[in-house]
Amino acid sequence: MKLSGVGASEGISVARVWHLKEERMAVAHLEGQNAASEAARFEAAKHKAIEELTVLFEKAGESDPETAAIFDIHRMMLEDPDFCEGTAAGIDAGHNAEWAVEETAKMLHDMFESMDDTYMRARAADVIDISGRVIRILSGASENTAMPSEPVIVAAEDLLPSQTVKLDKNHVVGYVTKKGSLTSHSAILARSMGIPCVVGMGDDFDAIPETGTMIVDGGAGAVIVSPTGEEIAAYERKKAEYAEYLNMLHKYKDKESVTKSGHKCLVCANIGSVEDAKKAKDSGAEGIGLFRSEFLYLDSPDFPDEETQFRVYKQVLETMAPCPVVIRTLDLGSDKQAPYFNIPDEDNPAMGYRAIRICLAQPEIFHTQLKALLRASSYGRLRIMFPMITGVRQVLEIKRHVAAVRAELEAEGAKIGEDLQLGVMIETPAAAIMSDELAKEVDFFSIGTNDLTQYTMAADRMNARVKNIFNSEDPAVLRMIEITARNAHAAGIWVGVCGESGANTKLTPFFMECGIDELSVAASSVLKVRRAICDSN
Repeated sequence: MKLSGVGASEGISVARVWHLKEERMAVAHLEGQNAASEAARFEAAKHKAIEELTVLFEKAGESDPETAAIFDIHRMMLEDPDFCEGTAAGIDAGHNAEWAVEETAKMLHDMFESMDDTYMRARAADVIDISGRVIRILSGASENTAMPSEPVIVAAEDLLPSQTVKLDKNHVVGYVTKKGSLTSHSAILARSMGIPCVVGMGDDFDAIPETGTMIVDGGAGAVIVSPTGEEIAAYERKKAEYAEYLNMLHKYKDKESVTKSGHKCLVCANIGSVEDAKKAKDSGAEGIGLFRSEFLYLDSPDFPDEETQFRVYKQVLETMAPCPVVIRTLDLGSDKQAPYFNIPDEDNPAMGYRAIRICLAQPEIFHTQLKALLRASSYGRLRIMFPMITGVRQVLEIKRHVAAVRAELEAEGAKIGEDLQLGVMIETPAAAIMSDELAKEVDFFSIGTNDLTQYTMAADRMNARVKNIFNSEDPAVLRMIEITARNAHAAGIWVGVCGESGANTKLTPFFMECGIDELSVAASSVLKVRRAICDSN
C-alpha cells in the first residue's frame, strides 16, 4: 500500500517500522491550592528542566549543532514571558502547577498552530516538548528510555527534539511523521543526518501498521507499507542509483558555477544561524545569499541588543570569509510574530505592517540592527538587504538611516568595512516594475520568488485551495524576473534569486539566460544547482 506526505529529506530507505509513542502524562486538575507553594514548585521544576536541557545541549555540541541549537532555544522558551506569566496566572488562581503549565502550553500551541508561516507552526512542537518536560519533573516521573537497537524507520506523531536526541542515530535510517513540515525538527534532523524523511502525512499516517517492513522515498514523499518482494527490489535499485547520484554531485563541490558559454553564477546558501553558515561552507556554498536575521528576534524573549546581534553577524562573516554574505534586515510581521513587538492583529497581514515598514516606523529598532551590521562589516564581505520594498522613496529613507548610523559609529571610532554593499529584495510587483529606478540607488537586487509569486498571482502561498494558481513558473512571474534582471544589469549592479525557485533546476536555464548572477538555496541543494548551471548553455 502506497501512502504519501511531504518529502522533507531526499533518499530511500527500506527497513522495519518502529513507532515512537508520545507518552504525554495525564494531568490532574486540582483547585484551591496554595499559590506560593505551587509557584515554588514550578520555579524548581523549571530550573531542573533548564539543567536537563543544558546537558542535552552539551551532549549534542559540535557533532550535531542543529539539535544543540534547538535545546538552546528551549532553554530560552522556558523563560519566555508568555509561558511563565501564563503559568503564574493559573497558579495565582488556585490551580496546581501541572495543570497551569498544561493549559498555558495548550494556548501557546494553538497560537503557533494557527500561524501561516511554517517555521512558526513548527514551534508548536517546541511548546509541547518543554511543557512535557516541566510536567514530568513536577510529577516526579522518570524519562522513558526505550529506543531501537537495530536499523529502523521511525514513525511518530510529531518528532520532538527531546526524543530525537535519545535516538541512536546509527539505528535510524528514516523518519515518517503524521504532523510536521519542511521546517519541523524531524525534517531538520533528517536533512542534517542525510536520511530520508516524509512528514505531514496526515490521515495516511494512521494506515501504517505497528510492525513490518516499510519503504520511505523522501524525494517523492512516498511511503510504501508491507511492500512486495518486487517493490523492495525495485527500491533497492533506486537507492543504489541515488547513492551514485550523490557521489556524482560531490564532484561538483570544488568546481566553479559556470555555464558552457562562460556565464558565472554564484551558488550561495540561505541560512538562519551561525550553525547554518558552517554547514553552508561545508556544502560548497560560494557565499550566503540570504541570512534571515529575524530568527534572532523570533528565538529571543525580548529585543536582541546590539552586542548580541553584532556577535552573530561577526561569526557568520568570519565563517564564510572571504565569500560574500547577504544579511536581510528583520522581516517580521505578517505570520512571523515576536510577541514583544506587540503588533496588532490585521485583516490582511501579508500586505500589512511588516518588514521594512516596521523598521522605518520604529527607527530605534532599525538603528540597533544597523549599528550591529555596520560594526560587523569589517570582518568580511557584508551585503545588507532590505525586504518588502515597493518604491524609491523607501530606499532613500533607508539610506538616510544608514548614513546617520554610519556617522554615529565613525564618530565613536568604529571601523566599517570598505566592501559594504546595500541592496533590496524584489518581492513585490511594484519593485519589479520600478526596478529601473531602484537600480540607481542600490548595489544589488535579490529576487524573493516566494512573495513575488504570491503577490503577482494574487494567490496565498499557504492556501492549499489555490496551490495550482501559486505557480513560480507562471509566465507572469518569469516576466517580472526578466524585467528585474535586465534593469539591474543596465544599471551595472548584480542580481540574485533567494526564493525557493532558485533550487528549481527546471528554471536554471531560464535564470542563466536572464544573466542571474547568484542563486541562493538550501545548503543541501547547492551541488544540485551547481551541476544544473554547469550543464546550462
